[in-house]
Amino acid sequence: MSDVTGLAGKSVIVTGAGSGIGRAAALRFAAAGARVLVADLNAQTARETVELVRAAGGTAVAVTGDLGDQAVVDRVTETAVEVFGTVDVLVNNAGVMDRMSAAADVTDAEWDRVIRVNLTAPFMLTRAVLPHMLAAGGGAIVNTASEAGLRGSAAGAAYTASKHGVIGLTKNLAVMYRGRGIRANAVAPGGVATNIKVEADQGAHGPATIAPYFQNIGAVTSAEDQAAAIVFLASDAAAGVNGAILPVDSGWAAV
Repeated sequence: MSDVTGLAGKSVIVTGAGSGIGRAAALRFAAAGARVLVADLNAQTARETVELVRAAGGTAVAVTGDLGDQAVVDRVTETAVEVFGTVDVLVNNAGVMDRMSAAADVTDAEWDRVIRVNLTAPFMLTRAVLPHMLAAGGGAIVNTASEAGLRGSAAGAAYTASKHGVIGLTKNLAVMYRGRGIRANAVAPGGVATNIKVEADQGAHGPATIAPYFQNIGAVTSAEDQAAAIVFLASDAAAGVNGAILPVDSGWAAV
């Protein structure tokens, strides 16, 4: 049977792969025959993902650390190249929520953390892997954006700005490198059943203002739903898809 995904033997980096969407994506890539580098802040959960991949007969290694640190980004990239030979696919999935804070209430610490993890880290890792993809003649980048990147009523100021930035980065990559064999796309999840935490003060202006809009969220999706879309965008089945932002949100974006 032919490999319709074109992922067999490919080298894939998945960030935030210790749990949730990232773990589901790592397992699905491995099931398609790809070799997976599991990048996560949490060493224990990263090891667990690697063990799950290997138990299913796949190939995986883990690199742990804060992807907002250039040294960690370099280690992730260098490990993928040393172990697998190159980087064919990059999935920038790691992210954190904000406190749903309105702009007047966002602290410097909240803003800096959310922007660094959600936007700066994906940029840094993309910058690091691009030379390897270009040398190989192509590659696929899939970013995890959010419904908050499509509207202003899905999160606080910091998270909303970070995910709008991810979408802008995705589209710019698609334009800049489409002539050099590299595709860049993003998924935009809505409500997802994962362990990501929202530590919001429900009495504050931001959460109280946003709350009524969540009546339109619709059904909550699973991490596996998101992973299926991510793997599709990275696969040969999406060879003609570039610069797309794919909502995986039970129709929330259509409301």
